[in-house]
Amino acid sequence: MTERTLLIIKPDAIQRGLIGSIISRIERKGLKIIALKMMMLTDDYVDKLYDIHIDKVFYPLLNSFIISGPLVAIAIQGKNCVKIVRKLAGATNSPDAEPGTIRGDYGIDLTKNIVHSSDKPERALYELSVLFKEEDYVSFDLINQPWVE
Repeated sequence: MTERTLLIIKPDAIQRGLIGSIISRIERKGLKIIALKMMMLTDDYVDKLYDIHIDKVFYPLLNSFIISGPLVAIAIQGKNCVKIVRKLAGATNSPDAEPGTIRGDYGIDLTKNIVHSSDKPERALYELSVLFKEEDYVSFDLINQPWVE
């Protein structure tokens, strides 16, 4: 089933110059990037994006980390992409993440864990709506592109 999901490259990954490495993993997997933007989040965006965590004890630390620098928000489309991107990302707590996953290869701890990925298709649609407008998305069919032989 074709889905859309969100992957956020967090400020720690931006600071370490990992944008290209992370994006290449998505592309090599065969998923389509349909929107991408670098941005700084405000408290309002963070409250909407992480609304399910607002009342949790770790939320203030999460909030201060995610607004500490720029991030890259990526809308991804593909068959079963929510599950696939979650597997590519690895376990949320970086020390528990398998080698070969984004967090396993680059993550440091639970907070500085390099990326955020949506956990369910319905949650992905909500999170995408927080960061992207419908006009931000591109649609392309590689079969009909003149540069593809």
